[in-house]
Amino acid sequence: MKNKIKYSLLVLVATVSLNSCGEDEKPNIDLEYPEVIVTEASFPLQCSVLERGTTIEFKALFRDNVELGGFSLDIHHNFDHHTHSTEVNDCEMDPVKTPVNPLLFIQTYNIPTGLKEYEGTAELEIPSDVDPGDYHFMIRVTDKEGWQTIQGLSIKIE
Repeated sequence: MKNKIKYSLLVLVATVSLNSCGEDEKPNIDLEYPEVIVTEASFPLQCSVLERGTTIEFKALFRDNVELGGFSLDIHHNFDHHTHSTEVNDCEMDPVKTPVNPLLFIQTYNIPTGLKEYEGTAELEIPSDVDPGDYHFMIRVTDKEGWQTIQGLSIKIE
C-alpha cells in the first residue's frame, strides 16, 4: 500500500511538472543580432571627413530584441585599401601609402543593463600629429547573449 501511494505521488508530481511547462513558459532564447541604426543624427557617416586636432562626438542608435550588452569603436588606417566597409557607396581614396604615425583607437563601452534601445555617444580626440588619409571607423554592438553586429565606415582624416 505504501509503495502504491509513493508511486501515485510520483506520477502526480511528474504529470504536474510536465503540464506546467506550457508553450508560453519555454525559455526565451535570443537568436537575433543587435542592430546599429544609422540616422541623420548619427556621426560619423560613410565618407565623413574628420579634422586632425579636433574632438568629435560619436553618435549611433543601438537596438536589440531582448537586451543590449555593449559597444566598441575601432579606428584604424586604410592606407593599403583593405576593406570591411558595410556601406554600399564607396568613398574617394587617396593613393596607397606607408603609415608613419597612423591613428589607432580601440575602446569598449558598456550599455546600462536592461535596455533594448540605446543611443551610444562618445567624445573622441583626433590628435593633430596623426597621418592624414583613409581610415576605417568600425562600430560593434553586442547583445547580452553575445550576438554581435559590425558597421564598417570609410572615413578620411585631414
